[in-house]
Amino acid sequence: MAKDIDTMEDSNPSSAPSIHEMSDPARRTVLQGGLGLALGGLMAPWAAGTAADEGAGPLLGFKSVPVSTADAVVVPEGYVAEVIAPWGEPVGLAGNMPAFKADAGNSGAEQEAQFGMHHDGLHYYPLNGASDRGLLAINHEYVDPGLLFTDGMKTWTADKVRKALAAHGVGIAEARLAEGRWQLVRPSRWARRITTATPMALGGPAAGHALMKTAADPDGRRVLGTLGNCASGITPWGTYLTGEENWIFCFSASEEPTGHLKRWGLRKGPAARWQEFDERFDATKHPHEPNRFGWIVEIDPMDPTSTPVKRTALGRAAHEGATVALTQDDRAVVYSGEDARFEYLYRFVSRDRMKPGGAAANATLLDHGTLFVARFDADGRGRWLPLVHGQGPLTVANGFADQGEVLIKSRQASDALGATRMDRPEWVAIDSRTREVYCALTNNYKRGMAGEPGPDAANPRADNTMGQIIRWKEDGDHDGAAFSWNHFVLAGDPANARADAKGNVKGDAFACPDGLWIDARGVLWIDTDMSTRQMGRDDAARLGHNAMLAADVRSGEVRRFLTGPVGCELAGATMTPDGRTMFVSIQHPGETASEISDPDRPTRFSSWPHGGRPRSAVVVIRRRDGGLIGT
Repeated sequence: MAKDIDTMEDSNPSSAPSIHEMSDPARRTVLQGGLGLALGGLMAPWAAGTAADEGAGPLLGFKSVPVSTADAVVVPEGYVAEVIAPWGEPVGLAGNMPAFKADAGNSGAEQEAQFGMHHDGLHYYPLNGASDRGLLAINHEYVDPGLLFTDGMKTWTADKVRKALAAHGVGIAEARLAEGRWQLVRPSRWARRITTATPMALGGPAAGHALMKTAADPDGRRVLGTLGNCASGITPWGTYLTGEENWIFCFSASEEPTGHLKRWGLRKGPAARWQEFDERFDATKHPHEPNRFGWIVEIDPMDPTSTPVKRTALGRAAHEGATVALTQDDRAVVYSGEDARFEYLYRFVSRDRMKPGGAAANATLLDHGTLFVARFDADGRGRWLPLVHGQGPLTVANGFADQGEVLIKSRQASDALGATRMDRPEWVAIDSRTREVYCALTNNYKRGMAGEPGPDAANPRADNTMGQIIRWKEDGDHDGAAFSWNHFVLAGDPANARADAKGNVKGDAFACPDGLWIDARGVLWIDTDMSTRQMGRDDAARLGHNAMLAADVRSGEVRRFLTGPVGCELAGATMTPDGRTMFVSIQHPGETASEISDPDRPTRFSSWPHGGRPRSAVVVIRRRDGGLIGT
């Protein structure tokens, strides 16, 4: 989500020590000696270790596309991009397929049968292993009232709230390749909309906890809906994971919050105004309702009758997404970043092993295990700190009554453990060949400001408008207690005058990495998310619109593969098993600096993709000769 960088969440007042404070004086001297010196020492060991891979041949075979300011999707020569599944298109529910109204006049009930707003993470699930027929699961992150409603918020009704709730969540639809083009299959028995009104179960240690109980749910085990659905993940047993990210902005408070709610970013004010017709979003009246959001939600896309489950053992956060690996003995490991300034990077390791039998056989696998938070040390090493009740400071005396409360208050627990405060950790990608793990740190312009944490080894730049991609390798298996880390790349533009905005990109310049995904060939795909305000800064003057880039992780080469329309971010990618079709989310075309469009001029900045009001959508990318994407 391209946020208004002046108002986005910044809720960590923790006094947890920085890397500088934890390291010895000699190490601090090295870091103070300059960014290049510090990074040179951290980069060197892995640079030597990967040199043997250089002879394997180039991964990237396409010609870079130039920087663009066009209101269009631009792909390399020899490729074609087509639109599928835009906001408002019916997902394919039998007997319920309302057409999109160009004036945004669809009702709340109609939106419940259509794709939601602001597409983000997504995945292609092949049907019977096919690369020409499968299911698309697509996240819908947030809404722009100026586009969602004909008159914006000039009037406010119960149906507008219903429509806003319906425009969040996940859309599942069937798609197939026929006569050379991908198209939706409608109706489809797999079609489904999951919204902020869909009943969901709670699983794991926080299910039934006192802090999860509300007047509407005195047992604390059933939640209505999911929202702020950002990045996605897939499991080896066939389910879909969606992260609840900026859910706090949907809650209102009539009084200035304190303590727990303040730590989670709640502010006094009307917020999205949902509470006017759905009282559960009034956090003053229902202070436990926010605790029921901020989880990873597991969905079985192959069973439209299944109940989504919020997996509380994975911790509560402004979750970007969840990326899954298996240990050698088949235990699940889930990595997740929390996209907020100075927040944390997490890892969950399951207690039990994955069983054969798909989703049904592993229905509670993610309910039992241990959650950890990352500490990056200044010597290129790091440790995973367990969030376990009774260990270290996570005790009753310090405000953690039990394991459920530790998970509900994951931020406070991570503060207490002294984890590393990061520059907005977002998508995580895993290279299955090397077991190296990559995480995008989008930006943090507050780094180094008065009263804020200064640069450290993992987050080495003040006024970090450019972002970076960090990577690490666990000691032993993915459940190792410690790891070695370095930076894959510091984003930036070498033409910038400011040293901390130059970066060290080997290839096409870019800023604000967000989405990450490694394909079957080992290409690291990078989606960027510069906000509209940030695009107006001098640091970004030569970067054009947000883009998708491809990186060869062996050589470090980066090439620009796709550029998006005005105001959009690139927000998720997936491929068919044969590697010949790529699906990419285009989110919030036409975004304004205020993030709420003018309902009287909906096409002021963009009319992508169909010439009317801008609509988030998926683009389908193929090579004209039918070859592998990226070669």
